[in-house]
Amino acid sequence: MSAEVLAATHTVLGWVLVLSNGAAGLWAIGAIRWPALRHGAMWWLLGAAWTLVFAQMTVGVAVMRIGGVDAPAFHVFYGVCCAVTVVFVYAYRQQLEHRRYELFGLGALFIMGLSIRAMFLGG
Repeated sequence: MSAEVLAATHTVLGWVLVLSNGAAGLWAIGAIRWPALRHGAMWWLLGAAWTLVFAQMTVGVAVMRIGGVDAPAFHVFYGVCCAVTVVFVYAYRQQLEHRRYELFGLGALFIMGLSIRAMFLGG
């Protein structure tokens, strides 16, 4: 795959990552107030959004390696912080079971914010 295609893929995945985490986060936060929103599809969306974090990192590393791009340090930092956030939120799911929707909703919104920062401040 060419460096240009990888870079374009990284950009598109970045926007999909922002939008999917925003939607999943708002859905989970809404489910706190409105139990009708507590649907299995929300968890599928959240899983897909968080899988995109690792897909985005993989494509980003490929852009750096294949394209010879030297990404700004803060761009990489925010990307890694997104992955660390996924791991920490998932690790605390048992301890915070009574606050499940808050944990996952705020986690997804935090990832959305980090992703926006990576896009506009670091890259």
